[in-house]
Amino acid sequence: YVTELLTETLRLCEDNVEEEPFDVPDPLSSRDLMPSTLDGQITMEKTPSYFVTNHAPKRIHTMARDIKLIIVVRNPVTRAISDYTQTLSKKPEINTFEVLAFKNRTLGLIDASWSALRIGIYALHLESWMQYFPLSQMHFVSGERLIVDPAGEMGKVQDFLGLKRIVTDKHFYFNKTKGFPCLKKPEDSSTPRCLGKSKGRTHPKIDPDVIHRLHKFYKPFNMMFYQMTGQNFEWELEEDSGSRSSQD
Repeated sequence: YVTELLTETLRLCEDNVEEEPFDVPDPLSSRDLMPSTLDGQITMEKTPSYFVTNHAPKRIHTMARDIKLIIVVRNPVTRAISDYTQTLSKKPEINTFEVLAFKNRTLGLIDASWSALRIGIYALHLESWMQYFPLSQMHFVSGERLIVDPAGEMGKVQDFLGLKRIVTDKHFYFNKTKGFPCLKKPEDSSTPRCLGKSKGRTHPKIDPDVIHRLHKFYKPFNMMFYQMTGQNFEWELEEDSGSRSSQD
């Protein structure tokens, strides 16, 4: 949902941004499918799989080496559970999260080849991108902060893109039912854009021990990612908070 919120919010900057969603396996052919862009406009395209696709950085660099890249990340443990929840809704017969997460649970061997877990090793994927693009062309959005402070995170995105800060607090309100912010145009009486039915599903209950092991698994990769980006996303605080809650 956070990537959808990001895209929908930037549409409010419609005088500056053209957005063309499509799913093309070869980024080199993407340019021909983009809409015409006027001077002073920015064309956007979002494909979440690019960040974790090995050949994408080189091919995108060949297409547009001056491109600005926006990467939305969230706690990799929460991200993995969300990924599993989406899959479970389509394939209810799949194994439990606990089974899929381990090669050998008795020995505590995490199955990092499982895509739901591998995607969250952000430092590994970022290394591939840094071979072709400097950090100055990348902006990292915190999925957690985008939910609790959407205007603040979007302010940073607008600055990164060189856009005037049009989107502010007045463009959001919090939907308590879904637990996510909704987007609105203050001057417009149309229905606000909120989560669709396929988003914001309740996560299945996962064994706390498994969650603890995953936090421990991701911690060194998270530390590396913080160092590489120069940003502390504070995902370890969520683990500490969860530990205290379970002890109360």
